[in-house]
Amino acid sequence: MNRNIVLIGFMGSGKSSIGKLVAKRMGFQFIDTDAIVAGRAGLEIPAIFARFGEERFREMETAAIESLRHLTRCVIATGGGAVLREKNRALLRETGFVVCLTVSEEVIFERVSRNSRRPLLQTENPRETVAKMLATRRALYEETAHLMLDTTAFPRDRAADAVIVAAKRAFSWQGAE
Repeated sequence: MNRNIVLIGFMGSGKSSIGKLVAKRMGFQFIDTDAIVAGRAGLEIPAIFARFGEERFREMETAAIESLRHLTRCVIATGGGAVLREKNRALLRETGFVVCLTVSEEVIFERVSRNSRRPLLQTENPRETVAKMLATRRALYEETAHLMLDTTAFPRDRAADAVIVAAKRAFSWQGAE
């Protein structure tokens, strides 16, 4: 396992905000796979979905994850659906220590409903869509993660601390390195 921290979890679970904090505190680089995909495509994620569809987006996402395998000392935030492909699940575990950030369905919906740019939630009943997607993905998150971390009741600082402690243990680091 490379000495990277890979954050997975449903949209709105805090992967980016907690990931940036963890990276800063550990002196790691922060990388967002969605940003890689958007940069390579020259389009924002909603435009990629609109123009090419979800399947093409998932192909681009896999290519982005593959490109990170050789890196070390990074905190990598993935898109919420990165675990949908078996290949990605294996790549993520190979890339680093995988932490799945979870929060309650209520908190997720409250967070994602503030953002109208989420392509998979452009449905008649976004609340129902969130529930169905969570039900589908929950087992995939559990299969992929080395650690499941429920941050529903944690402020970002405490969640970042918990990720750091677990990662140092996984890397067999006694103190800060």
